[in-house]
Amino acid sequence: MELIAPKKDLLRLVSRCQGVADRKNAMPALSNVLLEAQGNLLRVSATDMFLSLTGTLGAEVKTAGALAVPARELHDRVRAMPDGPVSLAVSGATQLLIKAAGSPRRFTLPAIPGSDFPALPRPDEGSASLTLPVELLSRLISRTHFSISTDETRAHVNSALFEWDKTRLRMVTTDGHRLSKAEADLPAPATTGATMLVPLKAITELRRLADDAKSDAKTADSKDQATDIVIRQSGPNAFFELGGIHFGVKLVDAQFPPYQQVIPKSTERAIRTPRKAFADALDAVRIAASERTGGVRLTSTKGLLRITSESPESGHGFDEIPVDFDGADVTIGFNAKYFIDVLTAIDDEEVILGISGELDPALLRPATESATDSF
Repeated sequence: MELIAPKKDLLRLVSRCQGVADRKNAMPALSNVLLEAQGNLLRVSATDMFLSLTGTLGAEVKTAGALAVPARELHDRVRAMPDGPVSLAVSGATQLLIKAAGSPRRFTLPAIPGSDFPALPRPDEGSASLTLPVELLSRLISRTHFSISTDETRAHVNSALFEWDKTRLRMVTTDGHRLSKAEADLPAPATTGATMLVPLKAITELRRLADDAKSDAKTADSKDQATDIVIRQSGPNAFFELGGIHFGVKLVDAQFPPYQQVIPKSTERAIRTPRKAFADALDAVRIAASERTGGVRLTSTKGLLRITSESPESGHGFDEIPVDFDGADVTIGFNAKYFIDVLTAIDDEEVILGISGELDPALLRPATESATDSF
């Protein structure tokens, strides 16, 4: 294998792949990225047997071939090269030689044959698929990702429920203390529906890929950059294609909690409050909250929402903000961080806080929520 590729494109693709490669796995091949040169393209792939990522870039291929090299080491060495073309070539039977055009700088890396790299899963023909703007997927992820449990022993909540029917797309997450649901109308009717549980690591990677795609679409030299994402479910796997990147995910085989039973159908009080003022007051008052619980008390009274906290170690905190409310008083306690996470994800200037009794869950949503875009 021998080829020449632009450093900028090569570094970007290797950087994306190294986020998937698993350096701690007992299988040495999984800490590598697979380099495949053919025609006028270089294909770079990585997998940890649960996630897989493949991308291509234009290259001057002098000799076709395939080999795998350590992901992080390749990334560091390509990054250390001067800007411009970078040459990759097999040196001996088990080494990759990395050189920069017009510079004496060079590196070698140990390599393994491409045939030793695990085969990557591919979607079956005719599998359920959906095409939508990447901005829509990014919005659903940003509104729900913070509620995913980080406890890897609870696979059913260490993941996001992602589903669609013929007209509606939905993402739901929970960690057992809070639940986030975001949904929106599909831009075009789907031929069939799908339901999948996508693990947290995959959601994190998808968010990064979506943000990159949106950034690319805004640059002057990427007018043809794809802004749509194609999603397929095939057996136990899901596949996402955007901007030349193919991302595969082994789905979680578990039952997501019955979220429809958790969300209150109605609340006794609806408090309309400025989003930023509410978030700022919570952020300030929680300084004096217990470090263990982060608990604050919300007291609704006519025209005001009072926020208080106290702890034996850090004293008391107090603030109040004007709100649109004219109902019966109630005091209820919450973890302030849960509210702040949601308020950060909402774009509206105002939010509706729905609360009932002291032991009932609260419901928070944008004040201008529409039927086509719900959170």
